[in-house]
Amino acid sequence: MHRACLPQAGARRMAGNIMPTYEYRAVEADKNCDHCRLGFEVIQRITEPPLTVCPKCKNAICRVLFAPAVVIKGSPITESDKKIKEYEKEGKWSHAAELADKEAEKTKRKDLKTRALEDYKKAGYNFDKYDT
Repeated sequence: MHRACLPQAGARRMAGNIMPTYEYRAVEADKNCDHCRLGFEVIQRITEPPLTVCPKCKNAICRVLFAPAVVIKGSPITESDKKIKEYEKEGKWSHAAELADKEAEKTKRKDLKTRALEDYKKAGYNFDKYDT
């Protein structure tokens, strides 16, 4: 039985098309040659069926499964972020502003400081009269 596989992170461009690189290994290491026992890479189209036998010794091989590369942009959402958003959704601008302000001081996050100021203004606070 063959394991499912995802292409490796690397992909090569051939004739204008991007071709993924797949890694294969022996199903039973004691019966195979050094080529498939150690593993080897093959550039294949996604539409091509996976190889099932080693091109050298003709014994069973399978694709190696790789975890996909995942990139999360921005900072992770914290419990405080969720609570601030909840307060804003409920129209509790002063609650949201105070929590955002406290978190901004604690974490030095500029985005929270900006959010706190916006929420204070929505709550009716007028900071313009304090500017000198």
